[in-house]
Amino acid sequence: MLSIMTDLPPHVVGIRATGAVTKQDFDDVLKPALESLHKRTGKLNYLLLLETTVSNFTIGAWIDDIVMGLKHFTHWNRIAVVTNEKLVEKFSDAFTFIVPGESKGFNLSELAKAKEWVSGHEK
Repeated sequence: MLSIMTDLPPHVVGIRATGAVTKQDFDDVLKPALESLHKRTGKLNYLLLLETTVSNFTIGAWIDDIVMGLKHFTHWNRIAVVTNEKLVEKFSDAFTFIVPGESKGFNLSELAKAKEWVSGHEK
C-alpha cells in the first residue's frame, strides 16, 4: 500500500510503502501526487519510505514505476529512498548517474536526515 507522507514541505512529495504495493496504488496515490507537484513546481523532489521489501511490489507496480520515471525523466531534482535493504540503498545512490537530478539512499534510521536532504537547496 502507498500513502502520502504529510510531514514534508510543499515542494516535496513523500510516499510511504507498506505491505503489498500494486499498480492500483501507483494509479491512485503516486501518479496524482507527482503530477500535482510537477504542475506546481516544474520539478520533482521525492522521498520514498520503504517500510516493506521491494519483493512486495507487483509487476504492474514496477512497470508503472519505470513509466513514471521515464515520463518525468528531466523533472527529477532530488530523490531520497529510505529503506533497510542495503542493495536498494546502494542502487539509489548510483541512480544519480542516470537521472539529471540527485538520488540518494538512506537507512530507515536516517529518515530525518533523508527528509532534510530531499527538502534542501534546489539544484
